[in-house]
Amino acid sequence: MRVMGFAGWSGAGKTTLLARLIPVLVGRGLKVSTIKHAHHEFDVDTPGKDSHTHRVVGASEVLVASSVRWALMHELRGAPEPELPELIAHLAPVDLVLVEGFKRDRHPKIEIHRAEVDRPFLHPDDPFIAAIASDEPLPGVNLPVIELDATDTIADFVEAHAAAVTLVDWRTR
Repeated sequence: MRVMGFAGWSGAGKTTLLARLIPVLVGRGLKVSTIKHAHHEFDVDTPGKDSHTHRVVGASEVLVASSVRWALMHELRGAPEPELPELIAHLAPVDLVLVEGFKRDRHPKIEIHRAEVDRPFLHPDDPFIAAIASDEPLPGVNLPVIELDATDTIADFVEAHAAAVTLVDWRTR
């Protein structure tokens, strides 16, 4: 498996880009999975459903399965948030893992920049940023700059620069 991250400030367009990029990569014959970092408590379950009740009353993990899909929910119950390599290890093997968020982790990333967000760039302080996808020209930047709407070009870059997943220590800096 190979990995490429997409990092940027909220509102920069990471999810929008991935929603356009995934079908292009899949159309090229790649099997793609994603990992999304959330900065807040979230729930994929529905209160009132049996699986939700199982978690609320103390189950560490609940696996829900049907003929269409299955989902595993794992409660941390005060344990530290898992690091990216541990999360990747939970995935079934695919060609490419696209990571949204985890902007401080040590894996190759494309920084997503949108002028209207008006936040500082991440790349000067992050040697793992391999390129910038931007909605404006960025003269003087010493990284490849790709037009944010150039999905095919971004897909080419991802295919060329995604890193093999290894047991390398990717701990946050």
